[in-house]
Amino acid sequence: MVDAARLPVKSRSLRQRGRLRTPGGVHSNVRLAGPQRFIEYAQGPWLFDVDGQNYVDYLLGQGPNFLGHAPPALVDTVNEACKRGLIYGGQHKLEVEAAEVVCEALGWADMVRFGVSGTESVQAALRLARAATGRTKVVRFEGHYHGWLDNVLMADGATGWGVASAGQVAGHLDDFFLLPWNDIDRLADTLAWQGDKIAAVIMEPIMINAGVIEPKPGYLETVRSLCDEYGVVLIFDEVISGFRLGLSGAAGRYGVIPDLATYGKAMAGGWPVSALAGRAELMALFGTGKVNHSGTFNGSVMATAATHATVSFLRDHQPYDSIAEHGRALMDGLREIGTRHGLPLRVQGLPMAFHVSFGDGDVTDYRSLQQLNLARYTSLAASLVEHGLWVAGRGVWYVSAAHGADELEAALTRFDKTLTDWA
Repeated sequence: MVDAARLPVKSRSLRQRGRLRTPGGVHSNVRLAGPQRFIEYAQGPWLFDVDGQNYVDYLLGQGPNFLGHAPPALVDTVNEACKRGLIYGGQHKLEVEAAEVVCEALGWADMVRFGVSGTESVQAALRLARAATGRTKVVRFEGHYHGWLDNVLMADGATGWGVASAGQVAGHLDDFFLLPWNDIDRLADTLAWQGDKIAAVIMEPIMINAGVIEPKPGYLETVRSLCDEYGVVLIFDEVISGFRLGLSGAAGRYGVIPDLATYGKAMAGGWPVSALAGRAELMALFGTGKVNHSGTFNGSVMATAATHATVSFLRDHQPYDSIAEHGRALMDGLREIGTRHGLPLRVQGLPMAFHVSFGDGDVTDYRSLQQLNLARYTSLAASLVEHGLWVAGRGVWYVSAAHGADELEAALTRFDKTLTDWA
């Protein structure tokens, strides 16, 4: 739990006020265990709190600020578009242009539907897969996150995997087969056993949400082949990886094409937008009215302006090489500092998103991730925030197009100072 007594004066006061009107003082339970400093403003890769402290930001709002905070060109574009209205209750040119630029950037998707949250787009994908196949069961994987609703939220508890929240209806999880990830034999066995009942296989194609774990060589290819064999819809949850790993996301990076994929976060430069993209024969079921997907705020002016501007920037400026360069230098620097302090620091993942923890061993799935000393890193993360590094306790660091040499130097200096004080 957060030690409120250690908060600076203004943040402590705002936290006390916030808790009177908001449960836990936060509007997302993810933030209950996160940094409790109150932010005054953000610019580029920096946050500035109400007490005057600055932070190099490697959390980036849990990933969405892929271009940095408040990039002027993006903000100006969205502001200008909003002068003409926000939500029309009808169609507009920007939503057409945004759909075109997203599909062209992905390279494999025929059509796209915009939503507001990744959770919502996952639900749309599952409904579409069930409608297309006439089946109800879904294969998913341990540690992969697909939203907070009753039929997808799961946690590893004392008696195994099950509901993650009080008030959650356990029976809503009955249609899932939960498997360890990166174990192709378990998936093959499950499909051989229940393939005629399984509508979809859904996964994060790279397990960024927990550990930033890459697929084993050949794993995604074999998953694709098995889904084809059994007539199962393959869904990639790319809410985190999409547009972060490259214009075509994980599908492009690993060369495996899903039938449907969900996107969000990096797609719109910080605006709350999600998308479901996929093959025309599946997506068309929405257009006939046979499968319902609705939402007052879907395809709003703000959302589509932000999406079009962000994806166009990524296409035209291609910042991925510089992001990777910064990420590699940061990962190497963190490892070197850990070694110098005699700490078993473990840094795993990709330059644009990686995981920091304590421990050793081969981490290929959720179970092996739990063998690391994750609690020790959570303690370190709290100290990193106090020393001016804004990071998450679960160990995922995100790199943006705005991070540069100054931020790298500041981050490594502050990390070194934290380890000196913390140890």
